[in-house]
Amino acid sequence: MEKRKVRVYIAASLDGYIAHSDGNIDWLESVARPDEDYGYAAFIKTIDTVIMGRKIYEKVLSFGGEFPHAGRECYVLSRAERTPDGQVHFYSGPAEELLDQIRSKPGKDIFIDGGSEAIALFREKGLIDSYTISIIPMLLGEGIPLFKENDKEQPLKLVEATTFDSGLVQLSYEPNN
Repeated sequence: MEKRKVRVYIAASLDGYIAHSDGNIDWLESVARPDEDYGYAAFIKTIDTVIMGRKIYEKVLSFGGEFPHAGRECYVLSRAERTPDGQVHFYSGPAEELLDQIRSKPGKDIFIDGGSEAIALFREKGLIDSYTISIIPMLLGEGIPLFKENDKEQPLKLVEATTFDSGLVQLSYEPNN
């Protein structure tokens, strides 16, 4: 059985922010194009489990409408234990234990759907197998950084680089170890 990969798929400004300080992500609309999803539909077909931070989860719920990960197992990282909400489970333990629990069952890959704290938690433990980062041609000047500072250097190898007419550049990396 092949190991289920942990994958980050996210957009960031050219200066490395995923949102303004207040969480606003309206600037992402600058690259919205009819009939262009920047590979998201193909990516999400490879995923059956999603891990996200509590703040991102609450942001997603604030948009209204159907939960975008309906039909997938979803884990929300939270410091407080909470009762599951449908397929959404709240988790407050170590990242490695969560992955062991998920990987104990067969399935597709695992999507770390932000934010920077969730990514940092898995990154500092060396648990991320791939990063796909869509660079939006925008300098925000301030905000929530994609990567939190840490003292762990991690060499990566470029797997793919794709440019789009909107100016978006999508970079895919894997750990180079």
